[in-house]
Amino acid sequence: MANSTLTTKQIIDMIRQLTPEQKRIVLLELVKATETQRQERLDYGESQLRRLCTERGTNWDTLSDEEREDFINDLIHEDRPCIQ
Repeated sequence: MANSTLTTKQIIDMIRQLTPEQKRIVLLELVKATETQRQERLDYGESQLRRLCTERGTNWDTLSDEEREDFINDLIHEDRPCIQ
């Protein structure tokens, strides 16, 4: 089977030819893929925060929401002095 590459314009033109229900299916598939990627990024970010907490002698799971915000704020600003 030959492999062909479609341009973005060709894909859009093809989608425009679909019925509303077919367009809905395409859209739902795209959303599903995007949500999966989003969740993967969130899981990765959380694992990195847990690792950083452990390295600093803190347990992410025992922190309150406010303590988590403070921890992240400290991480973001750790390379520069904060002016109060």
